[in-house]
Amino acid sequence: MSDIATQRQAHALAAIKQAIGTEAAEDGVDLFVSHHREELPASYWRQYLGQTEPDTAGIIGLLQFASAWGEDEREYIDFTLPGDVTQYVLSVHFDDAGAIDSISMES
Repeated sequence: MSDIATQRQAHALAAIKQAIGTEAAEDGVDLFVSHHREELPASYWRQYLGQTEPDTAGIIGLLQFASAWGEDEREYIDFTLPGDVTQYVLSVHFDDAGAIDSISMES
């Protein structure tokens, strides 16, 4: 993996964490968290977090790199939960200047 790809992944994860609870996160980060908190069984959360009722930070802390795509495979970076339990990802979009311009929940 290139240095740019590694930097973008780290930048994307930091942006996801910073967006928690903000207006910008309502249709992306917060939706992803609430959906999975409701849909996944307590046994999943116990396995990965050691608790049956996870908080937002715990769920976001589980995110794993899923894919990079778009121009030079650096325009979009997707993250998902471990264990192949969902079709949904948090997709972070970078503009032409390399700045993050959106975070959305996608399938």
